[in-house]
Amino acid sequence: MIFTNTKFKRAAKEMSAAANYRSWKKAALSHDELSGMNRWKKVEHTRLYDYASIRTRLNRLRKYKKNGSYHDLVFTLNEGIHGNMGGMGASSLYDRAKVGTKKLIVDYVNEICIALKLIDSVDDSIISREEKDDLFFRASHCFGCSALMLSGGAVLGNFHVGVIKTLLAEGLLPSVISGSSAGAIIAAMIGTNTDKELHKKFDSQHLIMTARQEAGWVKRLLNPHQKILIEDVQKFVERLIPDLTFLEAYELTGRKINISVAPAEFHQTSRLLNATTSPNVYVRSAVMASSAVPGIFPPVTLMAQNAHGEKQEYLPERKWVDGSVSDDLPAKRLARLYGVNHFIVSQTNPVVLPFLNSPLGKLPAGRWISSLATSTLRESLKATKGITKLHAQRWPRAGLLLNMYYSVAAQTYVGDINIIPDYSFVNPRKLLAIASEEEIMALIEAGEHATWPKVEMIRVSTQIGRTLNEILGKRR
Repeated sequence: MIFTNTKFKRAAKEMSAAANYRSWKKAALSHDELSGMNRWKKVEHTRLYDYASIRTRLNRLRKYKKNGSYHDLVFTLNEGIHGNMGGMGASSLYDRAKVGTKKLIVDYVNEICIALKLIDSVDDSIISREEKDDLFFRASHCFGCSALMLSGGAVLGNFHVGVIKTLLAEGLLPSVISGSSAGAIIAAMIGTNTDKELHKKFDSQHLIMTARQEAGWVKRLLNPHQKILIEDVQKFVERLIPDLTFLEAYELTGRKINISVAPAEFHQTSRLLNATTSPNVYVRSAVMASSAVPGIFPPVTLMAQNAHGEKQEYLPERKWVDGSVSDDLPAKRLARLYGVNHFIVSQTNPVVLPFLNSPLGKLPAGRWISSLATSTLRESLKATKGITKLHAQRWPRAGLLLNMYYSVAAQTYVGDINIIPDYSFVNPRKLLAIASEEEIMALIEAGEHATWPKVEMIRVSTQIGRTLNEILGKRR
């Protein structure tokens, strides 16, 4: 037993000290072997999901593939390609082991993807192109897609960089990405740079150099003897993000980036800026608006490209502020725009981190209680908001502050897969303080370490969607 405990400690220490995902995964698999979780993965039976239905469908797919029964294979695929078939997408199935989940689930997802690629490769004389197109487009529509949502969080936004670095290296970065406030800066970087440029920018040595430059720049900017000007902030954004409109960014990278902005005026509604809703708006101006923390930086007027290719004000009578105030994680809007039904969240919003990282919030029962309490709070807010608005009309500024409070309190701050820094308390004074090179790199590394335990869940959950996108991309 002492020998086993020593091995456990060694595996845990190696996981904590890992410099990359490969090293972490090797140590985590050793931990699973010692804990018996590798055996658990191989055993199909559990009350956590409908293993019998999945086993039946898996056997059928393999039989038709082996016999070359392509029409039967199409029929079986048409019965339903679902990301949560038999409850196989439940997070509880990924909470047991350090790496991965039940082998049956992995095998089933792999077999679905093999079957889809096989049908795509079958000669059109056997299965017509029209029948194939119908299968793939309907399957894609029904299956939906995944989105990555990057929350606000001021200096904690550097955590998102570590998340992106890991997903990019593993080929798991979704094409639909949203960002608000600090998350808007990272989302804009992703959406305005090609894959080749991103791999260079997220290389470890390049990140160290960038962190050094950023720390030096912020130190100069926040010098108590030097006044902070919005023009200085704009120069910082210009250094990070190319001067492109949302449409130009999409045409360059194929990524659907979305940036949340909140209204600076009472009676106005928030916006989600992207290549569909605001194609001619400049990404930089959207980032400036989404990063305009109320009381710290002034509201921003958006800029757009007119029909002559010139810059002009977009909705000149409107000004915008920090996107996390009204729509930190715009899940409903992403679902409407792109058919997203699976959300990966990198959450650094200091307002919610204490609740997400509390001992109660980490337990299944605690999550249920938290969800119930949140629902109750939302209903209470809905009931009182109308009454408050009537009184707020007499004091517009107070009304605006109350409107922001309602927006913040009524939001949902989690998704299907949540990547969260392990901080139960964040000192508010440090959020907008000077961040040293070491602090920036520590946040990036924290983002990497927090993402590694989620990688296999993301891989399995998105594999069918990625396969369908690959097939449809060749057929367009």
